[in-house]
Formats: sequence, C-alpha cells, structure tokens
Amino acid sequence: MKKWLIIGVLFFVTLLAVTYSTRASDIGFFLPEPLSGVKVVIDPGHGGIDGGASYGEVVERDITLSMSLKLEKILKSQGATVVMTRTKEGDAVAEHLPDEDYPTTRARKRADLLLREEIMNNSEPDMVISMHVNAVPEERWRGAQVFYHAEGHEGGQLLAKSIQSSIKSNIGNTEREALAIKQVYILKKAKAPAVLVETGFISNTDERELLTSDKYQNDMVNAIADGIRLFVEESVY
Repeated sequence: MKKWLIIGVLFFVTLLAVTYSTRASDIGFFLPEPLSGVKVVIDPGHGGIDGGASYGEVVERDITLSMSLKLEKILKSQGATVVMTRTKEGDAVAEHLPDEDYPTTRARKRADLLLREEIMNNSEPDMVISMHVNAVPEERWRGAQVFYHAEGHEGGQLLAKSIQSSIKSNIGNTEREALAIKQVYILKKAKAPAVLVETGFISNTDERELLTSDKYQNDMVNAIADGIRLFVEESVY
C-alpha cells in the first residue's frame, strides 16, 4: 500500500512539473492581462453616405473602419472590453437604428453624431479613441497626429501624448506633437479621456498608399495599443 502511495505522489509531482514547464512560457500564466478591467470605446470616423476624406477610390470611411477593427482585436487580446460605435461600412445610425429615416443628409449626419455620443457615454468607458484620416489641399503634408479637446476631460492630454509618443517611436513617420483643439464634438462631449487619431494624410501620395496597406495599418494600431498601455500605466484615468 505504501509503495503505491509513493508512486501516486511521484506521478502527481511529475504531472505538476510538466504542467508548470508548459505554462511557464506563457507570461499570462503569471501576470494579469495588461488591459484587464479597462473599457475602451473605439469610434471609426464617418461611415455610410459620409465617406470623409477621399482620393479616387480611397475613402477615409473604409480606412478608419479597417484600422478600428484591427485595434479592437488587439485591445481585446490584452484584456480590454471594447465598445464600437460602428462595425460595418454604414454609419452608426444604419447599424443601431436601421429603421430611422431623415429628411436630409445633414439631419442624418447630426443624428449619427448624437448617436455616437450616446453610445460613447452610456458605455461609461475609461477612454475613447476616435479614428480618422487627415487631408489638406497640399500634397506635401504627411505624418500621424493625435488630438485632444482643450476643454475636455483632463486625462485627454496624457492619453494623446502617450499615443503620439508611441507612434513616433514605433512607426517614425512623424515629428508632430499631440495637439489641443476645440472643434471636435466627440472629444468635447466625452466624459472620459478622449482623443482623435489622424493616422496619416490621404492627400499625400506615399502616405495614401501606406494607409491602404495591411502592414501600415497593423503597425499603426499596434502603436496606438502601446500608447494606451502606457497611458494606463501612468495614470488612474
């Protein structure tokens, strides 16, 4: 009996050792996910009839959605809860209130903006990331830039600087700094730290090609995710 007991104990210890060595390579076995407990609202800019900036067949609406879905996947893999204002080509109204009708395009755009505000604040997030693409009349301008509202949530500035710093370090396509603005409705109305990320200039030939490539999109959303982690580590948001 004693012999079998010893054999059983040795078997159990061996099993534990094998399990430990197998799991030890997975850092998640020891540490919590870096964004566990963090809720992020991602707002893919534009959508539907509101295409945003465009150049030929390259449309901001499509780029922002593609990057936002990629960012959603990364943040979820790191433990975050993610709320999307839209997940399809259409605007937020088409996705969440498909039976609503509006007399004019302007009325629909206003309703869409108000719906995004409602989704954003009702979610009670820890931060808001609004994804966009820049455009100006001159082709020479390029480089990603992050904006926060000058009179918005006090954490917006740190979030913007954290993401801007990460983009500069990880992608290196910009020397721009995080900038305070007052014009963006979503940033103004957010009850949490909120930023608008202009991921590049669709009006610049080289950057337009990058914006439509999987590699650049993946590099950009990884840099944004790194900036979010940095913000979480440096603040209590």
